[in-house]
Amino acid sequence: MSLEGGCACGAIRYKLSASPLIVHACHCRDCQRLTGGPFVINIWIEKRFVEADHAAPRSSRLTGGSGHPHDVYFCGDCGTTLWSRYARAGDCLFVRAGTLDNPEAVKPDVHIFIRTKLPWLSLPPGALAYPSMYTLDEVWSAESKERLRQNASSG
Repeated sequence: MSLEGGCACGAIRYKLSASPLIVHACHCRDCQRLTGGPFVINIWIEKRFVEADHAAPRSSRLTGGSGHPHDVYFCGDCGTTLWSRYARAGDCLFVRAGTLDNPEAVKPDVHIFIRTKLPWLSLPPGALAYPSMYTLDEVWSAESKERLRQNASSG
């Protein structure tokens, strides 16, 4: 799988050179605030598979609802948030699917933090959903768990 995307002004372009480990629709208050929308769709992928062009995004360290820090990466020119990095997720990034050239290429595998989902938003019938986070064994494929294990051991 090869997906490409970038910021709104075109100053930063990137390519994903592997398929996502998993795709989240996150309904937490932090994601609502950062996007200005009801949720964000994040592609969880190893950092080594995110190939950015010559322009490096700027970053800002925020404290999430969990109390743990995370870094948000954005275009210094137009402010488009491209991805986040959570220290607890190892050497992985959470790429904003809305910044893909073809965002319809991915769909959420799971909806998380639905305890703060906006009440007027209905999830698709049969959607996998959790009030907060889940354990990897509950949701992830064997292939994704192995990729994450290999990524952790190579770091």
